[in-house]
Amino acid sequence: MRFGKTLRESIYPPWKDHYMDYSKLKSLLREDRREDEDVPWTEDDENRFCDEIFNVQLEKVAQFQEKTVSGIKERAETAFDKLKDMAPSDDKPKSEITTTRLKELKSELDTITNDVKELKKYSSANYTGFLKIAKKHDRKRGDRYKVRPMMRVSLSERGFNSEQAYSPLLTKLSLMYYAINQNLDEGEQHQPLDLNLENQGEVHNGERYTAHKFWIHPENLLEVKTAILRHLPSLIYTQQAGSEPDGNEDPKITSLYFDNSKFDLYGRKVERQVDASSVRLRWYGKLDSKPDIVLEQKIVHENGLSEEKKFHIKDKYIKLFIDGKYDMEKTVQKMERQGQSVEAIDDFKTMVGEIQDFIIKSKLGPILRANYTRTAFQKPSDDRVRISIDTDVAFIREDTLDRDRPCRDLDEWHRRDIDNGNMAYPFKNINQSEVSRFPFALLEIKLKEEDGRKRPRWVEDLMVSHLVHPAPRFSKFVHGVASLFEDYVNNLPLWLSDLETDIRKDPQMAHDAEEQRKAQQAEDAMVVGSFLGGNAAAAAKMGSYKPATSSPVGRSYLSERAARDAREARASIPPSAVRQDTEQRDDDGTTQQRGYGTLSSVFPGFSLSRYSRAKRQREQLPEGVTKPEVWLKNAGPLQVEPKVWLANERTFLKWQHICVLLGSLAISLYTAAGENFLAECMGIAYVVIAVMAGGWGYTMLHRRRDMIVERSGKDFDNMIGPLAVSAALMLALVLNFVFSYRAAFSKLDSEPLGNETEAAFVGELI
Repeated sequence: MRFGKTLRESIYPPWKDHYMDYSKLKSLLREDRREDEDVPWTEDDENRFCDEIFNVQLEKVAQFQEKTVSGIKERAETAFDKLKDMAPSDDKPKSEITTTRLKELKSELDTITNDVKELKKYSSANYTGFLKIAKKHDRKRGDRYKVRPMMRVSLSERGFNSEQAYSPLLTKLSLMYYAINQNLDEGEQHQPLDLNLENQGEVHNGERYTAHKFWIHPENLLEVKTAILRHLPSLIYTQQAGSEPDGNEDPKITSLYFDNSKFDLYGRKVERQVDASSVRLRWYGKLDSKPDIVLEQKIVHENGLSEEKKFHIKDKYIKLFIDGKYDMEKTVQKMERQGQSVEAIDDFKTMVGEIQDFIIKSKLGPILRANYTRTAFQKPSDDRVRISIDTDVAFIREDTLDRDRPCRDLDEWHRRDIDNGNMAYPFKNINQSEVSRFPFALLEIKLKEEDGRKRPRWVEDLMVSHLVHPAPRFSKFVHGVASLFEDYVNNLPLWLSDLETDIRKDPQMAHDAEEQRKAQQAEDAMVVGSFLGGNAAAAAKMGSYKPATSSPVGRSYLSERAARDAREARASIPPSAVRQDTEQRDDDGTTQQRGYGTLSSVFPGFSLSRYSRAKRQREQLPEGVTKPEVWLKNAGPLQVEPKVWLANERTFLKWQHICVLLGSLAISLYTAAGENFLAECMGIAYVVIAVMAGGWGYTMLHRRRDMIVERSGKDFDNMIGPLAVSAALMLALVLNFVFSYRAAFSKLDSEPLGNETEAAFVGELI
C-alpha cells in the first residue's frame, strides 16, 4: 500500500487541516510528473523543497502537536482537581459523592483518553510521512544534498513520536480511572493498581513475570554489568541446551523472525492490536554445530500479558514444517516410546497444529534475522530476578520479496551464505544495505510477581539510574523490520526518534527528575487513596513516599537559605581563626583526619576529654540487639590464596637478610678491633641492631600469620619496626664517627710532631 493512501485513511476528521501535505511535497519533488524527468534539479528547487518541508510543514505539525498536548494536559489536571474536590473529608462524608458526578467525570476521562490515542496516531502518521518524503528526496534528488539526517534530528528535537512523552499523562489517567471504578463498582474486587503501564507482563510455566526493557550506551555498559554482578552471578549458557552454565564465553544467539509480504504481523504489533503474534526460530551458537533449534510463537493478549508456545525441531524438518508437509510425527513417536502420558502428547499435537496452521494461513516465511551476544544474570535455582544484556545486536534481511534478487534461496529456510560461511558480527562480508546494527546494548529485567513481595532495592535503583534509557515497548522484530523494510511498511515504532538523541544522562539531573516523578506520583496516589477506603493498600503504599535529602523535592527555601548563610559566615572568618577552631574541636574528641602511612596512623588517637568519654559510653547497641559472636565474613571455611602466605614469608626473608648483613658487619668489626675499646663497643652495638631486625621480622611473621587465619580487617603494614631499626643504625653510625674523630685528634695532641711539614699540615686541619 502506498503511503499517501495510508495517510489519507488515517486522518482524524477534526484535525484534517493540521496534517502534513504529503501530496504537495511529492509534487515539489516532481515525483509523479514524467514530463519533468529531463528537467535538471536546480538550487532553487532544492531551496523551495527544504523551505516547504522544514519551515512550513514541519512547523505546522509541530505547533499543532505542542498545542494539543498542552490542552490535553490542562484538561487532565482540571479533571484531577475535580477528583480532589470530590474526595471525602470530615465535613463531606463519602456517601455524598454522587454516582452521577463520577460518571460525568469518567465520561470526561474517556474523551481525554480518546484524544490521546488520536494524537498518538497523528504523531505516528506525520513522523512516518516526514521520514518517507525525506528518503524520496535523497533517493531521487539527493545528488548534492541529503536532508534525511537533518530531518531525523529535527523530529527528535521536536519530540515527535517519543515514547516518553505519553507515560506521565497515561499514569495520571490510570489513577483517576482506578479511583472512579472503585467507587462505581464497590461490590467488585479490583486488582491492585500497577502504575508501570508500559512494562509488559509475561507468563512462563504458569508463573507471571514483569519485563522491563532499557537501552544502555556503550560507555555505561561496563558500569551496568558491574552493578548487576554485585548482586547476581553471571551465567554462561551452553550452545546446545541453553540452560546449564559452563565455562565458555557469552553465547551468540540467532533469532529468525517470520512475516508475510504485507508485513501483517509487524503492523499488528506496532499498532498494539489484540492477540498480536510473532513467530521465530532461535538457536545458540553456529548452525553448523547442530544446536537445538526452537520454534516459538509469542501472543500478546488484551490484558497485556504475553504467552509463549514453543517446541524443538531439527533443521532438516524446518522447511517441510513451514510448507505443511511435516507435522512433527517423529517427535510424537519419540514421546510415545518414552512413555509420556496421552494428555501430554495430545497437548503437544494441539500446540504444533495451531502454530503450523497459523504459519500456513498467514503465508509466513523467514524475513528477518537478529543476531546478538547475550550475557545472563541469575542466581542458580532462583528465578525471581532474571536479567539479560544483549550486545553486538545486528539485524539482517532474510526475505525473498524481490524474486529477481532474493536475500536467500527460495528453496531454503535460512541464508546459507551466512551460516555456511560462519559470518559473525559486524557482518562486513555481505551487502551492507541488508544489515542494520543497533547502536546500544539491550537490557531486560524480568521480575517474578509475588504477592506481598517488594522489588529488590538495587533493581529499583538501577532502573531509575542515569546508566539506562527506558524502552518499555522495544521489540527486536519491530525494530529490525522498521530499519530494513522501511519502503514496505507505513507505520514506524515510537522509539525510532530516540535513536537520534544522546541517551546518556547527567547523574544529578537524572536523580532529581526521578525524585520529582516519585513525589508527583505519591501526591496523585494520595488523592486516589481517599476514595478507596479499606481497599486502599496500594495507593497508601504509593503515597508514603519520602523524598531523599539530596533530592530537589526534599529541599526547602529556608534550609537552602540557612546553608548559604552558614557558608558565607565561614568564608568571612580569618584562616587563623579557622585553624584555631579546628584544633579546639580536635581536642574535644571529634573525628580527625589521620593520614595513611604516618605516625598518626600507628599510634592511637583517643581523646580523654569528658565529651569524648561520654560519647564513647553512648555508643551502645539498641535494645534487643546483641553483638554477634562470629562475623559474617568469618562464617565460611577458611580459604587463603598461596600468594598471601608467600608474601608474608617473603617479607620475613627480607628482614633476615638485613639481620645477616648487619651481623656480619658487627662480627667483622668486633674481630678486627683488637684492643681498641671503641671498635669493640660499636661492634656490640651493631650486633644488638642486627638482633632487633631479626626479632622484629620473626615477630611480624607470626603476627601477620595470625591475622590471616583470623581474617582480620586491620592493616598489615607497621612502621614501628623499620623506624626503630633505621633510627638505631643512624645513631650508631653518627656516634661511631664522633668517637673516631675525637680519638684521632686526642692521639695527635699526645704525640710530638715529626717535622715542620707535618706540623703545618696539622695546623691547617685545626
